[in-house]
Amino acid sequence: MGRENGNMTKGAKEGSRNLTFGMLEELGRAIVTGKYDKERFPTEDELTASYAVSRTVTREAVKMLTAKGLLRAKPRAGTTVQPPSAWSVFDPDVLRWMLERKFSLELLRHFNELRVAIEPQAAALAAVAPPGPAHLAIEHGLQRMEAAERGDDDTLEADIAFHIAVLEASANPFFLQFRDMVATALRTSIRFTNRFKGRAADVPAHREVFTAIQARDPAAARTAMTAIIGEVMDFITTAAETK
Repeated sequence: MGRENGNMTKGAKEGSRNLTFGMLEELGRAIVTGKYDKERFPTEDELTASYAVSRTVTREAVKMLTAKGLLRAKPRAGTTVQPPSAWSVFDPDVLRWMLERKFSLELLRHFNELRVAIEPQAAALAAVAPPGPAHLAIEHGLQRMEAAERGDDDTLEADIAFHIAVLEASANPFFLQFRDMVATALRTSIRFTNRFKGRAADVPAHREVFTAIQARDPAAARTAMTAIIGEVMDFITTAAETK
């Protein structure tokens, strides 16, 4: 009996968690894509009734959105939507919702400006960091990219795996914090550049990064990674000029 009650309690908690994250996803996307730009954000009672959930679920979802910088609760003023400048843009959920809005070259440019400030240095650090599993992951990412060219792997996922492995190989805990953000935003960036170029990622350019890291040459690793992102920036600039 006790085990059954425990299983029921666990199931109830999982159900509540699923409702919370479902509500978080819908409200977060609605906020970021502008649904509440010109209309009042619902009250707790309205949200609870609209989503047919408990007050606990509603409060937890609102609390999570507040932590992401999307909402702000004030006594007697209720809950209000925050401007984009207050959003936690390094939060993978927020970034994903932002990328689901109408496609923005400006947002893509901002993201790649951040990449060029981080990834070349991560590559340089990876070149001098003690070899480990992350370095093997860089090689594996490159092998996946080569396989993707033959049609034996997913081009997008292989490219992302390579760049994430470089961040991890840097052995810098602060760079590691960008892992989820880079993975999320790269999906849009890579899709854009691949569509614009009419081909997959530049495998030889990525091989240059790997070769430099393997040779423990930080300057060459930094230069090679800068060149990859610089090419993306050039495509963005060209696309903006031809709009």
